[in-house]
Amino acid sequence: MSVRVRFAPSPTGFLHIGGLRTALYNYLFARHHGGTFVLRIEDTDQSRYVEGAEADIIRSLEWAGMTIDEGPTNPGGVGPYRQSERKEMYLEYAKQLIESDNAYYAFDTPEEIDEMRERLKKSGNPSPSYDSITRQSMKNSLTLSKDEVEKRLANGDDYVVRLKVPRRETVKFEDLIRGIVSFDTAGLDDQVLMKSDGMPTYHLANVVDDHTMGITHVIRGEEWLSSAPKHMLLYKAFGWEAPTMAHLPLIMSPSGGKLSKRKAESEGIPVNTKDYISGNYEPEALINFLAYLGWSPGDDSEIHDMKELCKLFTLDRVSKGGAVFNYKKLMWYNEHYIRETSVEELQPRVKVLAEEMGFDTKSDAYLKTVVKLLHERVSKIDEFVSMGSFFFEAPKEYDEKAVKKWKDDSADLVKAWTEKVDALSEEEFKAATLKSKLEETIEEHEVGFGKLMMPLRIAVTGQGFGPDLFESLELLGKEEVMERIETALKRLD
Repeated sequence: MSVRVRFAPSPTGFLHIGGLRTALYNYLFARHHGGTFVLRIEDTDQSRYVEGAEADIIRSLEWAGMTIDEGPTNPGGVGPYRQSERKEMYLEYAKQLIESDNAYYAFDTPEEIDEMRERLKKSGNPSPSYDSITRQSMKNSLTLSKDEVEKRLANGDDYVVRLKVPRRETVKFEDLIRGIVSFDTAGLDDQVLMKSDGMPTYHLANVVDDHTMGITHVIRGEEWLSSAPKHMLLYKAFGWEAPTMAHLPLIMSPSGGKLSKRKAESEGIPVNTKDYISGNYEPEALINFLAYLGWSPGDDSEIHDMKELCKLFTLDRVSKGGAVFNYKKLMWYNEHYIRETSVEELQPRVKVLAEEMGFDTKSDAYLKTVVKLLHERVSKIDEFVSMGSFFFEAPKEYDEKAVKKWKDDSADLVKAWTEKVDALSEEEFKAATLKSKLEETIEEHEVGFGKLMMPLRIAVTGQGFGPDLFESLELLGKEEVMERIETALKRLD
């Protein structure tokens, strides 16, 4: 059997980080088995459609390194790949279910359904639904005469098509992650399959598409597990073999519960993939992190690129329990991939970011040295610019926390050091010499290293931390350093 999986998001918003993980697990499974990765856009709910959402989904997958084998932009032989373009097909399959007595027309108005629910609530049913019992007292093709049904259809009366759920059956299937799963149909409602506007609901479209597109494995989030019995009933009603199911664990918030948009924002976790793109995260780091968010290869290894993940990934290693989103771990991965990228590869990317911020990066040799000095200190590539901004312009303000370390004797110590280095020529203005002059100064004034090092760093960089100070001073050059110190002494003393 040739493996075919699909990632089937709804374009009702930008791609959530949980959706990206679902796509990743589908992609890894497909590549591991030499199969096909299909992108299907489930846009049946046109009222919630968000302009640009589909483009965001495609862009996000491409940025993350997932090649779409079949989809809206590169169709195969089972398209269209947008559900809104498959409308006529769903109607035919809905009629087929009605003819086989597995579905029925329901003509009830929303008001009549509300009345039914209110009536049952008053009689002691806390959560009434349109099901195998209540349908017997409603206006549908099971209770109305055949002539009445045909008359209503001919008149163009509004109707929906509902699944005829059997009253007392157990729906059982094997989930590759959760094992044997079973549901009692007594707890299921007669799910709407076709809405009054002629569009299918998620359930009908999902099953029809997975079958007609030859999907062999459905790998999706745990939140869809409750829909699985309805889908299994549909497969049985059509006489089709259901694809193998695998329901992935939830992504959990560090504070507990599902990682919702609200919780993510309150905990400083970017919630949409576009936020990681605009935030200049390394795609390889995010993919490596997400792969381990609910899966492991069974050993102590943690670093794997996409190619290695494709070889290692199996669904039997996916956990049942929720996986906590550890942002610090993500940044650990991001730092690793920054370190593993050469200065030569990073330099053009830093140049673009710096120039977008309006900085003059001077010469290529100058920028290369900046990147080299910061390479082991940054967690994200945009920090080359934020942390290294002093390389491109003199500080306009000084970090408040750092300035608190500017003491009564700081100015005198800085002046003493500048008097020593002022005698140096531009050619002698080297890191080793500058450091030795600092050592001479602190020895003469009988103070610790930090008593001069910190004020000097604040004066030149505006920061209380950063790359090697003496190499930074050498790169900036004597004239620039002396001007900055003069300015800082006037502003801070």
